[in-house]
Amino acid sequence: MSELIRDYVELVWNQGRTDLAGRFLAEDLVQHNPNLPDGRKPLVDFIDGFRRQLPQARFEIRRLAAQDDLVFVHSLFTAEPGHRGVAVVDVFRLAGGLIAEHWDLREDVPETTVSGHAVV
Repeated sequence: MSELIRDYVELVWNQGRTDLAGRFLAEDLVQHNPNLPDGRKPLVDFIDGFRRQLPQARFEIRRLAAQDDLVFVHSLFTAEPGHRGVAVVDVFRLAGGLIAEHWDLREDVPETTVSGHAVV
């Protein structure tokens, strides 16, 4: 399960290989992101547009854990080199070897934190 998600993030998001989306995403993907409709095709269209606008964008997985049919990913997203970034948590539910459902949360990486610990 974890390897599927690592490959999905690297190939589809970081490399823009949306031609491989069928290896990772269920056609009837349930999307909990408030800005995206359900389905594989709308997500592929979004990723294609995203990669055109931000060709240097990258998700760096910092933590990954799995429980039952869920995979949790804590990543640092950077839009371009030098960008402070955004801390992202994605939750994927897998079914039949594909991503069947997705949730995500984002928070801008602050310059400093009160504790001195990084947010990602």
